[in-house]
Amino acid sequence: MNRPEQLHERLDAIGRSLESSGKALALIGLGSVGVETARADRYSDLDFYAVVRPGHKAEFLRDLRWMSAAHPVAWCFQNTPHGYKLLYEDGIFCELEVYEPDELLEVRYAEGRFVWKATDCDESLRLPAQEIADRQERSVTWSVGELVTNLYVGLCRYRRGEKLSAYRFVQGYAVDRVMELLPHIRTPEPVHRDPFGRERRIEQQYPDMTADFASFMQGYERTPESALSLLRWVERHFDVNPAMRRLVEELCLR
Repeated sequence: MNRPEQLHERLDAIGRSLESSGKALALIGLGSVGVETARADRYSDLDFYAVVRPGHKAEFLRDLRWMSAAHPVAWCFQNTPHGYKLLYEDGIFCELEVYEPDELLEVRYAEGRFVWKATDCDESLRLPAQEIADRQERSVTWSVGELVTNLYVGLCRYRRGEKLSAYRFVQGYAVDRVMELLPHIRTPEPVHRDPFGRERRIEQQYPDMTADFASFMQGYERTPESALSLLRWVERHFDVNPAMRRLVEELCLR
């Protein structure tokens, strides 16, 4: 694992590499190497955008010497039309994308930090032109209804022998509904929220929920036990239709 200062040193080196190319405009750090540097730790990686001058994107994607100039690369693969996942030989992991300035107008991203920028780079590039859509706030009635029916469908599939599908319905989709419901019964701790993933830092937002989460997700062979724990949790805090409750209980205990 790498110390935060090593991450920033590597990002600075990538910025120098981009600068020396003469064909780049900026390196924008995102996430824990962006404006939220205070939360970087030894498990963080490098998320960033390389902004290049018009007409040069294909070149930067085709030839990653601008990345290997910072440190030898152990492995990489192109995971999107715009970028790569890449591992350096010393264990620093990167998720990077390359854009020309006009393309950023169509990209949804959180506010970034200039690690390096050319003197003629537009200061606004680190700020998204497209707002990140707020998560759709569900009503309590909807989330409770979905949670209970997720349990029912998942348990039916489990009893049918479709254990992987059952696992996803109960220990995935139903747990998503729990995360939607939590703000209705508890005040979260003031930590950085990830606009792209409700589960990010959920343990820091609701530290007293860790034991509950463990009981909700007991593993591939324990979907009925997980479903019963979820059912007991939701009925402690919200009104659950008695007929559905009995049906789910029967499937859990069969």
